[in-house]
Amino acid sequence: MKNKKLVALICLTLVFVLVSQSSAEVKKIKSLGQYTFVRVRGQIPTPEVMKMLVDRYSADIKIGFEQAGLGEVYQPFIDQLKTAQFEDSTWNIGETVQWMLFRSQGKVKVSGPLEWAGKKPVETFTVKVKVGYKTYTFMIPKPCGNIAYVGMGEEIPEAICNLKVTPAKANINDPITVDMSGSQHAKSLKVEVLDKQGNKVASKDLSPDSPRWQTKLDKPGEYVFKGTAINMADKPSTNPCEARVYINNPPVAVVVPSCTDCKNYYGKPITFDASGSSDPDGQVTKVAFELRDANGQVVDSYVDTEKPFTWEKALYSEGTYTVAATAYDNDGAVSAATGDSSKSFTVTRKKLFGLIEVGPMLAHGGDDEYDLPDYVGYVFIRPGLFTWLNPDKVSLTFTAGVGVPFKGSPWKTTIMAELLANLHLGKAYIGVGPGFTTKEVDMRKAGVDAVGQLGFTIFDNYLKMGQIFFEFRAPIGRTFDSHKMGLGFRFNF
Repeated sequence: MKNKKLVALICLTLVFVLVSQSSAEVKKIKSLGQYTFVRVRGQIPTPEVMKMLVDRYSADIKIGFEQAGLGEVYQPFIDQLKTAQFEDSTWNIGETVQWMLFRSQGKVKVSGPLEWAGKKPVETFTVKVKVGYKTYTFMIPKPCGNIAYVGMGEEIPEAICNLKVTPAKANINDPITVDMSGSQHAKSLKVEVLDKQGNKVASKDLSPDSPRWQTKLDKPGEYVFKGTAINMADKPSTNPCEARVYINNPPVAVVVPSCTDCKNYYGKPITFDASGSSDPDGQVTKVAFELRDANGQVVDSYVDTEKPFTWEKALYSEGTYTVAATAYDNDGAVSAATGDSSKSFTVTRKKLFGLIEVGPMLAHGGDDEYDLPDYVGYVFIRPGLFTWLNPDKVSLTFTAGVGVPFKGSPWKTTIMAELLANLHLGKAYIGVGPGFTTKEVDMRKAGVDAVGQLGFTIFDNYLKMGQIFFEFRAPIGRTFDSHKMGLGFRFNF
């Protein structure tokens, strides 16, 4: 648009000589036309024309704003005027503006306050500029397009509280995050935590710069988080602003061993039963077992994820143990340690066994004095006792029984007995000790034997054992012709 078609940006004139801008006396003006900011001939300006002229003369407008003491408003004025609404208004007789821009002798000047004292109201545009919570009102008379400052109003908005609490369901002492960053127009923030009975259990003062808080709750139940936002006028928010959090009840663990005085349970499975574990507001999903010895050292552990939550364990060391169970519910809560969640028990090993030995045996018969065959077959059966002196290392056996010959006279049934000390080397063992044998034939004597065994353990579940052995019996104080040897099977029970 050509300049000649534009109306002057500021052409308001004063009917009297303007005095210094610092004067506080209200000056009355009655007519227009003497002092103008810029002279442009044409029609009365439209909002579009005024926006263009303001942009063109922005440097001069800046000088005027600084002279008037509103330098901080200049840039918002320039920026907002591009999209501002120009409201039709009037400058009525007797109404005052704070100041007005004009040019005198080529220099930008500001004068005010000014009162309109003309014969009739002047048609104007009114433009509002917002800076923070302050609204600045400017007036532009339509006949000339000058810029006048009417005044400032401050409107503090209501604070709006926004509260988010996560998670909505948590376990005891789990971190709970409070976020009030979504609150608006707040100078300060506050959150309170109330239990189900309405008692305050915690509170925290926050700010827009630090709107988050992390806390923990150590008791189960339902809690209410109430937030408040406070505006610049110290007025608290009135909109609903709260959240609810449920703290999960932890499960209760119960463990029962199948025995507490586990006599002779060495190597025998013991069952640890945690099926009595429960959860007051959910269900138990797994149980973790832990076994410790008398020194508190962990011996073994096991996790069962299926009901009825049991663990079967065989122990291979005597002593006192403690089994502890920890239950987990469907929300991940963990049971606390109680007298029901851990139990002590004692494991002992079977050391004394009954036994029976059976097998074939050869008794030597041939010699120079008696016309007897070289060897005669016997079968022996000997019950007795077996005891550990040092488990898996040294044992003692005592047996007594009979040997029955395969042939008849002169061979006789013999009575046999022996006491052996056995050294165990893994599954093998060596046994030595004294024995006693009655006479096999009438022409021989009963007497003491030196007995030796070489054996091998074929099975051992710590309650029952099976062994095979070779035995040699050498007479003491009698002719060596009376020796015997045989194979045997021993069953310890």
